[in-house]
Amino acid sequence: MRTTIPTRRTRGRAGRSLVAGTGLLGLLALTACGAAETGNSGSGGEDGEWTGEVVIAQPNWVGAAANAAVAVHVLQEELGIDARVQQLDETLAWDGLDDGSIHAILEDWGGAPEKEQLYIEEKGSVVHAGELGVVGHIGWFVPKAYADANPEVLNWENLNDFAEDFRTAESGSKGQLLNGDPGFTSYDKEIVRELDLDFEVVEGGSEEALISAIQRADRDGTPLLTYWWEPHWLNAEVELVEVELPPYTEECYEDLSSIACAYPEVDLPKFLNADFAENGGTAAEFLRNFRWDTEDQEYVAQLIQGEGMDQADAAAQWVEENRDKVEAWLPEQS
Repeated sequence: MRTTIPTRRTRGRAGRSLVAGTGLLGLLALTACGAAETGNSGSGGEDGEWTGEVVIAQPNWVGAAANAAVAVHVLQEELGIDARVQQLDETLAWDGLDDGSIHAILEDWGGAPEKEQLYIEEKGSVVHAGELGVVGHIGWFVPKAYADANPEVLNWENLNDFAEDFRTAESGSKGQLLNGDPGFTSYDKEIVRELDLDFEVVEGGSEEALISAIQRADRDGTPLLTYWWEPHWLNAEVELVEVELPPYTEECYEDLSSIACAYPEVDLPKFLNADFAENGGTAAEFLRNFRWDTEDQEYVAQLIQGEGMDQADAAAQWVEENRDKVEAWLPEQS
């Protein structure tokens, strides 16, 4: 749900309808809370294993919750290593990786590029841990029914002709472009300004607010232009169609204050605290090996939200049903 620009993990893409090919979908909508504690919570032992607990950052979006639940379960139940989740926004999670109070971020959308540069390239306190296996993308979307009735809206050059349809009390005389949590990575204000669009970016306040607005527009047949992303469980229930913005290019994202093109696709990466990566033994090796796909991630989220399961119970069920995948993650010495 957030995005980034480094070429090592982005891919260009064309707009497309968001219709998931699986019914195993759901949501865990979580809010960020609190800042990371300071100080490293563990160290390498004499046997090369990590002593103390492993702390995994869980930013406030659905994929992060599913990732963290399964990773913590495997660490605890398969490897016998103390582990817990720390709910944080992206910026605080990066600070935690730097000071050692956080050991891993399992899904990063590039919401803190300055900190990434500082901690990886300059300080060396954070290291890459491979890709998660999930490809993410952000864009602007409208309900399919509205797109079918107004196909011209799917080209950004025609958006101003439809601005009146999207007006709300919050957007005033302009059309509304609904955004989500203020902590999400978004360049919508810059894109609107640079493309001279007659729209106002309105903060919805949370992922749940976006979901409610999308469901309401789908149910009532009302116009809606919204920031949205994939993967997400809702894409199986509500058919959305992406508005085509100018194609993504690396040059477009060189100056983040003047972006005027689409968001890229992102091969979502993982990051580890550098000391933990070097001295974390099987815990660090497992987290490097941890890799699954969109359907796996969404299935765990569906168990939690759709069926009301506890996060730990949902992770346990997925692990039990996917022993082959879990075994592939486990270090040989375990």
